[in-house]
Amino acid sequence: MNNSLTESNYSLKGKEILLLEDDTFLVRRLIAQLESAGAEVTSCASIEETKHTLKSLSFDFALMDLNLPDGESLDLLRDEKIPSNTLTILMTAEGGIKSAVEAMRLGAVDYLSKPFDIEEISILLLKAEQQRKNQRLVQHSLEQRRQKTANLYFEGSFADDLVQLTKITDVDRRLSTDLPPILIDGPTGSGKSTYARWIHDNGPRRDAPFVAINCSAIPNNLIDSELFGHEKGAFTDAKNARIGLFEAADQGTLFLDEITSLSEEAQAKLLLAIESQIIRRVGGTKEIRVNVRIIGAANQDLREMIAIGSFREDLFHRLDLLRIKIPPLASRGKDIAGLARHHLVSLAGKYNLPAPEISNESQKSLLSNSWTGNTRELIHELERSLILTEPGESLQIKIKHQRQSNPSNDDWLNENFCFPKSGFDLESEIIRLIDLAISQVNGNISEAARTLGVPRDYIRYRLQKKSK
Repeated sequence: MNNSLTESNYSLKGKEILLLEDDTFLVRRLIAQLESAGAEVTSCASIEETKHTLKSLSFDFALMDLNLPDGESLDLLRDEKIPSNTLTILMTAEGGIKSAVEAMRLGAVDYLSKPFDIEEISILLLKAEQQRKNQRLVQHSLEQRRQKTANLYFEGSFADDLVQLTKITDVDRRLSTDLPPILIDGPTGSGKSTYARWIHDNGPRRDAPFVAINCSAIPNNLIDSELFGHEKGAFTDAKNARIGLFEAADQGTLFLDEITSLSEEAQAKLLLAIESQIIRRVGGTKEIRVNVRIIGAANQDLREMIAIGSFREDLFHRLDLLRIKIPPLASRGKDIAGLARHHLVSLAGKYNLPAPEISNESQKSLLSNSWTGNTRELIHELERSLILTEPGESLQIKIKHQRQSNPSNDDWLNENFCFPKSGFDLESEIIRLIDLAISQVNGNISEAARTLGVPRDYIRYRLQKKSK
């Protein structure tokens, strides 16, 4: 709810209000208050008079007493006589909570227990209106997100991805409530978060929150607060209590991207929360029960990380109940061109431009590029080329990172290399590649790890294995 309302903007100017009340004294007071705020008020004293009025007039608000001479005003809601775009507030005497609850269920936005402060009626109406606007904005955002996930490309080799996704949503619909965790395995930029949203939007929790967090973007000393929330005074900057992402995603989905970056301590707490469905805010003692569907995403080999002790094996098995494997974009072959055309149409719509044809030369470039950034890199290159393309011209994609063959035909890195019939020692070739990376960065293990895109402990593990 927007808290920006102040005494200077309690204006109801131009608002049409239906007042249904048979207490003459209260009617006069309410009309005086509402008209002083700029509203136009139409007063009715019975259900029948109100039905007749609603046939010819429309209203922004309906302020209704519960009990009237010819029945309950709830009948107007039950019979859908009041339009859904009219914000309805019920006025009820002491002890009318049961009727107020029913009114809210039937579509009323709030209720007032008599007696109430007449001077507060204007702000109550405006807050109800602001709440409706906020709800509409949330709904609009949700519709936009669903439109994006509904428009994914599932042609050619991408159809295999749809098969994986559909198997999971079939399981979800069968289980309905307690949904098992999912692990999405794929390189950076391959669309793991997009597939996580697709699963959420096509499952039984589609109307509940989808909350995403990139674990690598949160410092280790703040990850507990982000996931589980904190109480006021829990640490130096905790001036107010705040819920964590588990609570925010209650009854919905929590997507944990780059889960491999979590510390061992954070992994242990995450495992406990997943298994028990109970969390405790930082600095708090109260146990809070949550029902959250966890989707984790990893861009590194978790089994390798388990082997070197940087990822908990029990957490891996807990997350790995359902798995989706996304291959690198470069392995998609000719389907890359189809994916490019699909995204080009969306990008052209974003800039209100006609979608140009992709030149033959550019189509060849699409297939020969290494696409180390995967789909994210492809979309970036398409967007840049689109905004630089003159109207009427075909799209020219200038890619700088074409796949190159090693000049030595004796080296296994060469695309023309043929595996010997005697067999191939993959372990020794991994060590060879690590040695090459270390030599190129003058022996700096950390820099070599960044160059190869693996944890430093992975290199140490491999070197220790080599020395045995």
